[in-house]
Parts: sequence; structure tokens; C-alpha cells
Amino acid sequence: MDNFQYIDSQLHCELVAVRDIVEKTGTPTYIYSQTTLLTHFDRIAGAFAPLNPLICYSIKSCGNLAILRALQARGSGFDVVSGGELFRALKAEADGKMIVFAGVGKTDQEINEALDARIGWFNIESEEEFWNLDRLAGSQKLTAQGALRVNPDVSSVGTHQKTLTGKKETKFGVDIDRAEAFYIQASAAKHARLSALHLHIGSPIKSTQPYVDAITKALALIDRLAARNIHIDTLDIGGGFAAFYEGNEAPSAADYAAAIIPLLKDRKLRIILEPGRSISCNAGILVTRVQYSKQGGSKKFTIVDAAMNDLIRPTLYESYHFIWPVDVSGCSAPDNRQSTLRTAGDEKVDIVGPVCESGDYLAKDRYLPTTKRGDLLAVFSAGAYGFAMSSQYNARPRAAEVLVDGKTWRIIRRRETYDDLIAPEL
Repeated sequence: MDNFQYIDSQLHCELVAVRDIVEKTGTPTYIYSQTTLLTHFDRIAGAFAPLNPLICYSIKSCGNLAILRALQARGSGFDVVSGGELFRALKAEADGKMIVFAGVGKTDQEINEALDARIGWFNIESEEEFWNLDRLAGSQKLTAQGALRVNPDVSSVGTHQKTLTGKKETKFGVDIDRAEAFYIQASAAKHARLSALHLHIGSPIKSTQPYVDAITKALALIDRLAARNIHIDTLDIGGGFAAFYEGNEAPSAADYAAAIIPLLKDRKLRIILEPGRSISCNAGILVTRVQYSKQGGSKKFTIVDAAMNDLIRPTLYESYHFIWPVDVSGCSAPDNRQSTLRTAGDEKVDIVGPVCESGDYLAKDRYLPTTKRGDLLAVFSAGAYGFAMSSQYNARPRAAEVLVDGKTWRIIRRRETYDDLIAPEL
């Protein structure tokens, strides 16, 4: 699952003790395992190898330049959703032809920047966006490649409503029942070519059937278009593959591939994948230090120096992250990361941060070995949508980020200072 393990009672990232890192960086700190990151990329690439897909890592999940450069060197393309993410991809020396640009509200500036970069595809989210792309591409005397984002109207059990995007009633894409007419109208464009179809049904998708349903509908649409002499040469099946937060809740890359490949192996289509979470999630942890403990009524609170502005997923999505001490010399190393884990002498606590919000928590009613002031806790599976969604709320400088590779580690983003908080205001 990842390369975080306990050695001599101390949590290690690969071969480096987490305690040794935070002695230099302080807390809270995000720590990433490069081996885990690349292993997860390789598993997806290997599982889908019969389709020879273009894998475009989703930058929104974890966009540090060091992470992107490691993936780019491995052969990854990138899925971007803003001009800033495009800027990051290019700074990571990405090939423009291996970039897909999604997003429902692309500005003229962002579209022009993407045209300048000669990106591979614009994922088209609406009729107005397509014709605006045609206009802007014409101004530059270019031909832009578009992939219409089609909502196949499928659902997924276990996917949070805030991250479910494959239904009709969503701001994303175009309903499948009007997609055929869209392609016919778009064939009249002079500078934008709509020859691809894009699907993204949400994240995380914890079973393979929603992909089977969505792709089956997309292929039927492609066949209907072919009968009208409109030829689709590329199918982007999006991302959304689930990651292991407890260790038993997600299909493997091989499982996803086993369900998807038979649908596509005999089709003469270029296939694009846009995984993010399944690559970066388990490649990162957030390390935080216990500040205080207190009793409030029947509840016991463990107050730490990481907060909702460092990791917003628990309060935003009611998401589960396994949490355990970095030093287990006074307790025991966990034999699993499930929410049901119990050990001798544990206690039920809410793990909360210092931000002035009742929603500032990392875990509620969690059984945890007894901790004291100064102890370090590791929040696992924090590599995806962790630092990427962090903020400076309550004027809290954002955490440091560290990348570990074998026996070596380096800071890939320094901890922010108070001066950083006000720099744009000066």
C-alpha cells in the first residue's frame, strides 16, 4: 500500500525516521514517499498496458513541483484545471502535447495560455466554452483539439455527494442526451476540432461497475456519431480510482483494468486516464504534535498543532484518515489501519486543531493509544487533497513539505512565515 512502516518502534518513511525529519522541519509537516508515488503510477501503467494509454496525473490532488517532476520523468502527462496548474505542469517540464485542460470556467487568459503551450486537449464543459475556444484559436491561427465532457448519468455507491460528477444535475460537462447534437453543431467550427470524448464520473469510485456503465454509454454514442460521419479518435475515461484509507475498501489497479480493458481493447481509440488520488494518496502523511489534552463533558480532546486549514477533508467530506503515534515504544505498532482497530489501554478521543471553528477536527470518537504533550502523531493517506487544499485561515502559515527517496530526504516546500502571510498585501 505504501512505504511507511515501523522500524525499532519508530515510524519510517522508506528508510528515514519520521522523527528525524520533524526535528529539523517542525510540525505540522507533510512527508511524501517517492517510491510509493512512482510504484502507484507504475501499477496503473502496467495494469492498463494493453491499451497503451496516456496517463495524465491529476495535479489538483498534489501539485508540488518535485512530485510533478518525478512523475514527468516516469512518463506521465498531466490533467490541469486552471492556468496555475498549467503553469506548474510547464515548470515541471511537461510536454504540452501530454496535457489535458479541464474545468467549467476557463477564462480567455487561461485558454490563450494553453494555446500558447500547444496542449493536447481541452476538455469542453459547455457549448459556449467550445465556441469561445474556436474564436480564440482562430485569433492565434491555430487548431485546438477538444474532448467533450459527457455526463453519462451514472451513480456510484460510497462516493460523497460533493465529489460525484457523473449525474445530469451537475455543473460539469454536457448531458449525454444532448451530446450527439453538440458534436454535430461543433463539426462546423473552423478552429476547434471536437474529435475526443471525455468522461469523469467522480472520485473516489469504489467499484468498477460505474466505469463499465459509463464507458458502455460512451461507446454507443461514439458509434452513433460514426454513423453520421463524425469520427471520435480519443476517449478520456477520466480518473476517480479509489485509494486505500483503511486498506480494504478499494479495487486495485488490476481490478479496474480487468473491467475496463475488455470494453476498449478492440476499439481503435487513443485512451487517456486521469488518476490522481490513487497515485498520491498513500504516498503522503501529515505529521502533527500533541499540544494539550482536555476533558469536555463526556468527551476527551487531544489538541494538536495541525488543523482543518492543513487537512480539510475530515470536516469537508467526513473523510477517514488513520492516525497513530510516530513512536510506538510505549504502545504497539498497528497491524491494520481500519477504523475498528483497538489496542490494549487505548482511549476514545476527538483529535482537534487550534483553529477557531467547531469543525476543526482530524478525527472524532477515535480509539488511540494514550498520548501526552509533545508526542508526534502521523495522519496517514494524506498525500491527495491534503496540502493541495490547505489554506492560511486564522493567519496560520502553511505546513512544510518533504520528499523522501530511500535513505535521503529534502524539503520541497519550506514552511511559510508570518512575512509570507502579508507579503502580497505589501
